[in-house]
Amino acid sequence: MEVINALGRRKAAIARIFVSEGKGEITINKRELTNYFPSPMLQYIVKQPLNKLGVAEKYDIKVNLDGGGYNGQAEALRLAIARALVKINPEDKKKLKAEGFMTRDPRQVERKKPGQPKARKRFQFSKR
Repeated sequence: MEVINALGRRKAAIARIFVSEGKGEITINKRELTNYFPSPMLQYIVKQPLNKLGVAEKYDIKVNLDGGGYNGQAEALRLAIARALVKINPEDKKKLKAEGFMTRDPRQVERKKPGQPKARKRFQFSKR
């Protein structure tokens, strides 16, 4: 099997991944998964598509993660892994889509407006 690449995005995070056959190692920005995401919850989010298909120990994944916070990065990586698994085996798409792993979450941060402290919050109104 040659190297399969895929891209995942979430909020401001971008995950570019390269999947090859191996022993199940996930390397993110030249660091181990457990080192990059110390939280077990984020590790679980990243491995969800692999565990769903039962191929967690079958592929080595190299990741370039950029931008966003740790939660957005984890979800961007999950989308990229799901897309790569579908490239490897198109029959898996139905299972992954049913779990919601194939859908790109379109929600973005709303911009701050002038004359306001935040995007929607207004400064306190003073009558006098």
